[in-house]
Amino acid sequence: MNKLKDKGNPWALLPLGLFLVLFVGSGVITGDFYYMPVLVAFMLAAACAFLFNRTATFNEKIAVFCKGAGHENIIMMIVIFLLAGAFSGVAKSIGAVDATVNMSLSVLPPNLVVAGLFIIASFISISMGTSVGTITALTPIGLGIANATGIPVALVVGAVVGGGMFGDNLSMISDTTIAAVRTQGCELKDKFKVNFFIVLPAAIISLILLVVTTMSFDQTTTMVGSFEWIKVLPYLYILVGALVGINVFALLSSGVLVAGVIGLFTHAATLPDLIQSASSGMAGMQELAIICLIVGGTLELIKFNGGIQFLLHLLTSRIKSKKGAEFAIAGLVSLVDICTANNTIAIVVSGPLAKNIADEYEIDPKRSASLLDIFSSCWQGLIPYGAQLLGAAGLAAISPFEIIPYVHYPMLMGLFGLLAIMFGFPKINKK
Repeated sequence: MNKLKDKGNPWALLPLGLFLVLFVGSGVITGDFYYMPVLVAFMLAAACAFLFNRTATFNEKIAVFCKGAGHENIIMMIVIFLLAGAFSGVAKSIGAVDATVNMSLSVLPPNLVVAGLFIIASFISISMGTSVGTITALTPIGLGIANATGIPVALVVGAVVGGGMFGDNLSMISDTTIAAVRTQGCELKDKFKVNFFIVLPAAIISLILLVVTTMSFDQTTTMVGSFEWIKVLPYLYILVGALVGINVFALLSSGVLVAGVIGLFTHAATLPDLIQSASSGMAGMQELAIICLIVGGTLELIKFNGGIQFLLHLLTSRIKSKKGAEFAIAGLVSLVDICTANNTIAIVVSGPLAKNIADEYEIDPKRSASLLDIFSSCWQGLIPYGAQLLGAAGLAAISPFEIIPYVHYPMLMGLFGLLAIMFGFPKINKK
């Protein structure tokens, strides 16, 4: 293994520092961590990156920026984001979300409603690929359960948030999963298998905790709406298709068609409605797509100016083993997520650097992708200024700090992520 010798240029990292100052600083000052748009902050960071490296002309820097923005992984990621948005929009418009929620409630044992709510949230999130959408859909149901049973609202909402983060971390169409596998260069199904075995114990313990803490409450009163089984099929199709290894482009494209055909067959939507829903879904991904372009170009400029090399030297100079390299990847993405309050952006920003570390220390890509997703999702489910807890707290009319003690799964996910690094599980057989 060859150690990196060039120490790089620490000043080249100033654009990232500027981004953090703008984004985090505005959040601290205003109390609103979404006051400064991520896109604006990164645009200013990109402008800052152009000020370095006087040996290169402005035109050369433009070429470097465009090379990074147009990298194969960035473009593929953007197309996948757009297809995932189209599928989510169409599936929601035909009533697939409501059908899935009500179907899940109808099969739950009446004395395990809150634990079942965690399972429902996990299933919906892993199908939809979004924790925020899942939390938005299920928190009102959780409120009804809390009011009917006397279970603390924060506990029920914590179960919903935990289940949402389970699916967000594992879903085949989650933007975090897509970003992780694209930056590390592995297959969705391979990352899923490694990731699943790391977080499965965390999910099981979370379920046990929910069962134990709610046993003394009467959970027999539930609210189950009517649903059509056929409307659950789009999510099942995506889930099963991804697990058997269908190409993600083909899977999402055909998933849109499957959802559309079901919508027409059940008269849930007309063809113009489906087209508008697909368009709206893709539009919801446009800002993320543009952010990916700006981040890709900015990181390429930082790399061109010696910043990435400096970070690599800084990290690798303290790394003595593959285990140390894995801790470095986990720490890197954790820090970025805490600063940005967005696990997808955290992976997009830290992914290229994590890939360099993984290559240097011969870490399997599916393992590095799993670490990126696990530790970004872990913190995203715990920070009180993240979209997940803010959204849940807003819907439940409580403080996000009240929910944190009951968000068992993200805590345990981070713990088992650390144990996976310490003890090297699961074992990966190299082909």
